[in-house]
Amino acid sequence: MSSRLHLRRMAVVAAMVLLFVLACSISVSPPVSNNAPPAYDATKAVLELQATAMALQLTQASLNNQPAPTLPPPPAPTQAPPTAALPQTEPLPTATQDIMARMKTAKILVYENTDERNIGLWIRDALDNLGLKYTWTGSYSGHFMEYLNSGVVYDLIIVGAEDKDKISGEFWDVINTRLIRDKAALIVEVWYLDREANGPINKIMSRCGIAYRKDYDLADSIYWWEPTHPVFNEPNVVLPLLHYNRFWANQTGDQIRLGGSGDATMLAGLTAKSGQEGVLATCDEGRIIFQTFSDHDYHEADIVPLWENYIYYTLKNHFAVAP
Repeated sequence: MSSRLHLRRMAVVAAMVLLFVLACSISVSPPVSNNAPPAYDATKAVLELQATAMALQLTQASLNNQPAPTLPPPPAPTQAPPTAALPQTEPLPTATQDIMARMKTAKILVYENTDERNIGLWIRDALDNLGLKYTWTGSYSGHFMEYLNSGVVYDLIIVGAEDKDKISGEFWDVINTRLIRDKAALIVEVWYLDREANGPINKIMSRCGIAYRKDYDLADSIYWWEPTHPVFNEPNVVLPLLHYNRFWANQTGDQIRLGGSGDATMLAGLTAKSGQEGVLATCDEGRIIFQTFSDHDYHEADIVPLWENYIYYTLKNHFAVAP
C-alpha cells in the first residue's frame, strides 16, 4: 500500500511540474519585431496628456505676465492746405429783372374818375399790386392838366375816364405831344368816342391805326381775338371777360375797328371771331392801349389783373425805346 501511495504522489508532482512549465511557456511573449507597432499603454498616454496640458498652462501664464507690446503712436493728421475761396458772383440779371427794375423808377401820371362813386379804384389797385410809384389825380381833371403841362417827363400816362366826367378836347393835344416827343406810353379807357372821335383824340387814333365804329349801351361778353398776346399773359394769365356784371345802365362803351396808317392790333371784341366789333386794341409798337368798354361792368378779380398786364406791357415797350 505504501509503494502504491508513493507512486500516486509522484504522479501528482510530475503533473504539477508539467502544468507549471506550460504556464511559463504561455506567459512569455515572443520577441518584438522591428516592424510591429508598439503596444498601446493607457497609463503612459494619460501621463503624456497631463504633461502637455501642464506645458500649455505654463506657456499661457508666461505670456500673461509679459507686458503688452506698445504700438508706435499714429502719425499726426496732416492738414490739407487751405483752398482759396471762390469769389461770390452775383446772378446775371435777366431781361425781366431789368424791366421790373426800370418800372420801379417809372414816372406815371394817372387820371381815374371813379373816386367819387365809391365803387373801387381798380387802376390804382393794379399799380399798387405791381409796387409802382405814381402821381394820381383822381377825378380832378384840372390837376391832371397841370401835371401834363409840367416839365416832368412821364413814362406812362393813364386816362381812366369810366365815369361820365370825361377827358376831351385839348387834353388829347397835350397827350399827343407827349407821345411824339417823349415816346411816352399811354393807356386809355373811354366810353364816349361817339362824341369825341372827330376831335383832337383822332390824332392819336388815326396814327395808332384804329377808328370809331359805333356806340353800344349795355355790357356783353368780351372775347379774346389774340389769346396768346402778352396783354393777356404777362405777368398774369387773364381769361376772356365772358361773365359780366352790368353797372352802367347805358352808354357803357364803343366799338372800334382797324383804320388809319398805324400798326394797330385788335385784341378783343364783342364777337367770338375777330371782326368789326372791337373793344380793345394796341398800337405804336405796343406803347399804346385803347380800351372802349367800362371796367365796372365786369368782375374786379378779372379787371385788376388785366390792368396790371396793360401797365407791364406798355412800360416794357416804352423802355425798349426810351433812353
